[in-house]
Amino acid sequence: MSILNDISDALQQGRVPKVKEFVQQALDEGIPASEILEQGLLSGMNTIGEKFKNNEVFVPEVLIAARAMNKGTEILRPHLVAAGVEDKGTVVIGTVKGDLHDIGKNLVRMMMEGKGLKVIDLGVDVPVERFLDAARENHAQIIACSALLTTTMGEMRNIVEAVEDSELKGKVRVMIGGAPITQAYCDQIGADCYTPDAASAADAALQLCTA
Repeated sequence: MSILNDISDALQQGRVPKVKEFVQQALDEGIPASEILEQGLLSGMNTIGEKFKNNEVFVPEVLIAARAMNKGTEILRPHLVAAGVEDKGTVVIGTVKGDLHDIGKNLVRMMMEGKGLKVIDLGVDVPVERFLDAARENHAQIIACSALLTTTMGEMRNIVEAVEDSELKGKVRVMIGGAPITQAYCDQIGADCYTPDAASAADAALQLCTA
């Protein structure tokens, strides 16, 4: 449907007024909100995610596309709730205790939201218990933790061990990422998933939530 392509194209260009106009037009035409979300907004964000992975677009383009996505979703949200459309899964995300970096984390959050996941962002300098409490409160499937410093990486092991020692074991997966993190480190601490970039993290999170 051309209006859904229009939404996708406008979103990729970060054109917020156009995205809002086209989303409203699609609703007025009687297109289901879930279809507008999937084939318009999420389709556009998926394209941006792939281009970002291939270095065809960069952080600024992702940020303006994500802003357009959020504005479009705001218009759709009441219609999605009324139609009983559920999120595809819930992720609790944050930067570990002692680490105040959040650009990478914010990018991952936007990419995950662009996949239709509900993301609870705890911010930076997040202690272990706060990750677990948020996962419990929100019935999350994933705890995603980020670190940019080698000195704070050890916190990730503490999170993995805390999940293992709690009733969340087997229910909540731990994803890790950040500049100093590697697959070898992921294997070493027993985390469930490591990805090297934001777009891959979003793909992996969607797989874990819908598996």
